[in-house]
Amino acid sequence: MKLTRMYTGDDGETHFEDVEIELLDRGPLGLVSKLELASGLLFRETGQEYELDWHPAPRRQLIVPLEGAVEIETGDGSKRRFGPGDLLLAEDTTGRGHISRAVDGQRRRMIFVTLD
Repeated sequence: MKLTRMYTGDDGETHFEDVEIELLDRGPLGLVSKLELASGLLFRETGQEYELDWHPAPRRQLIVPLEGAVEIETGDGSKRRFGPGDLLLAEDTTGRGHISRAVDGQRRRMIFVTLD
C-alpha cells in the first residue's frame, strides 16, 4: 500500500515523497500495517471553486479523499492530484507550504486524521 508524504525540505519548500506502507501477514485478518496513533478525526467538504493559496498544514495529518479530487502544488512547482483511493500524509507544518485547488469544478469530501 502506498501513500504520498508532503513535507518541508531544508530549503523551506514543500516536496512530495512516495512512501510504501509495510504490511505484515496476520493470517485470516489479512495484511495489516503497524498501529499509528491518532489524536482526532475531522470531516471536511469544499466547494467547486475551492482554492487555498500558499499555506502550511496546520498539523501533521493523514488526508483520505472520499469524493472529488484536489490538486496540490508545492514550492518546487510539482503538482499532483489526489482523489478517492489515494492517501496523503501532510507534514509540511513549517515553511511556505502548498496550494490546494478543486479539480474539474467538483465538490470534495474528505477525512482528516490528526496525528499530532
